[in-house]
Amino acid sequence: MTAQYVYINDTFIAAEKASVLITDLAIQRGYGIFDFFKTIGGKPIFLQDHLDRFYTSARKMHLTIPYTPAELKAIIAELMEKNDLPDSGIRMTLTGGYSADGYQLPETHNLIITQQHFLMHMDLNTSGIKVVTYDYQRQLSGMKTIDYSMAIWLQPFIRENNADDVLYHNDGQVKEVPRANFWMVNEAQEVITAKSSVLPGVIRKNLLSLENHPYKIVERDFSLQELDHAAEAFITSTTKHILPVLQIDGRPVGDGKAGKISSALLNLLVEKVRKH
Repeated sequence: MTAQYVYINDTFIAAEKASVLITDLAIQRGYGIFDFFKTIGGKPIFLQDHLDRFYTSARKMHLTIPYTPAELKAIIAELMEKNDLPDSGIRMTLTGGYSADGYQLPETHNLIITQQHFLMHMDLNTSGIKVVTYDYQRQLSGMKTIDYSMAIWLQPFIRENNADDVLYHNDGQVKEVPRANFWMVNEAQEVITAKSSVLPGVIRKNLLSLENHPYKIVERDFSLQELDHAAEAFITSTTKHILPVLQIDGRPVGDGKAGKISSALLNLLVEKVRKH
């Protein structure tokens, strides 16, 4: 199953014919933002949260979305109807636009909306992942930009360390992985995610706002030294929900297995998704 149509600047167009010019700042300088949400059974999940972040990223990046949120919702609904992909991922990209000198930011930008088949698994992936740490602070951290240069550049480093992904820290303060927020469960069973200089993830937001549970879920900064004593660790993202981290820098987290709190939180999150 593939998408028949994409949306570019007021037009639904066949996917194989979609294009932008090479003068776009996204190509010339890597300047632009995006957001990505999933649909399950034809229903967009946490769409308002994603739109709120998309508009916030645009404002902070001095970009203008040429539609109101209601108009953008209508465009998304029409694209979903045309493509008929009930289980999918939809990406909204706003590029810097066509710049005469490849540097100055123009007033008009390019809005691109694409859809792809994506089947979301709801069960906990007990195989988890292994991460390796790296000292790096992602620039413009509060915005969901299209710049993933460091994450891609580090792929050989990740493979050399027999890991699946990289965990950024800034001078010993734990931050995030390139495409997800990072969490740890400490020995007191607090569930903690970094507060400053990280992307405000949508699943992160919905995990922080969970109700009717016995866990203490907080956002605060914490160090690699504190992480060394974690009982559990996991990452959250739109495409992964909750994915256990079983090893950091070659050392097991806790007993090296997916934890009970990670599993319980996933169940609560999935329940929220299904209600949504």
